[in-house]
Amino acid sequence: MADLGHVLAGKTALVTGAGRGLGRAFAERLAASGCAVALHGMREHGPAEYGEGTTLTDTAVEVAEQFSASTISVLGDLTIRADVERVVATVSEKLGPVDILVHNAGGDIAATGGKPDPNDAILVKEVDVRAVLERNLLSTILVCQAVATGMQERRLGRIITIGSIAAFRGTGHHAIYATSKAGVVAYTRCLAEQLRDYNVNVNCLAPGDTRTGRFLGTREVAQERLVTAGTLNRIAIVDEVARVVDFFAGPLGDFVTGQVLRVDGGSQIWTA
Repeated sequence: MADLGHVLAGKTALVTGAGRGLGRAFAERLAASGCAVALHGMREHGPAEYGEGTTLTDTAVEVAEQFSASTISVLGDLTIRADVERVVATVSEKLGPVDILVHNAGGDIAATGGKPDPNDAILVKEVDVRAVLERNLLSTILVCQAVATGMQERRLGRIITIGSIAAFRGTGHHAIYATSKAGVVAYTRCLAEQLRDYNVNVNCLAPGDTRTGRFLGTREVAQERLVTAGTLNRIAIVDEVARVVDFFAGPLGDFVTGQVLRVDGGSQIWTA
């Protein structure tokens, strides 16, 4: 990864779901920009579930060593308000108040057991529907609430939520997941409006298919979509998605808020 110039030196970032995949890449981008970074995970051994590391603790150490950054690891269930408050308090105590939040937690219901397919709200078990909604939408609301108060008081901050292109069109598959991500988009826009007067930018990054360990480990992928150049009709490299955080968190994003950026190589081309 190229040196990003430490344009965010002195800032503290919290990246949720940072043990593997896009979350780890977001943490690395922010560390490369000079941030002190708190890497959150739900399970200590989450990074090992798709062969992307060993433990959350080790991942934080590796990021610190690679980018000469201050990092910590912190565990918590972000669907529980008390856990959220503890996570944010721990970050503030050890690294300083959160200046940048990348809320990446969500997606999988149970990584090691595979991802249930809650397509039909009538046929799927209620527990699966609840888990998808809570880990994607509820966690977004609770974490954003926990950091927004401090940002509002300091009159500065960047909040980046992670949505999905699934939020933007009807689908016969993953309907509850798509619904929860549509809620994340709506919440992001509402929060951006609420925090405008306080100089806090709130935006949403909505990835398409991305070649994370989980993505490649849970489905058959056509080999022609795994090329890395020559066409936009392919699966994104992790860093192609992660570097959008540089824009939203850095000086180029100073006057950008309330926006949703789909990072999908143009698989969806219409007004959101």
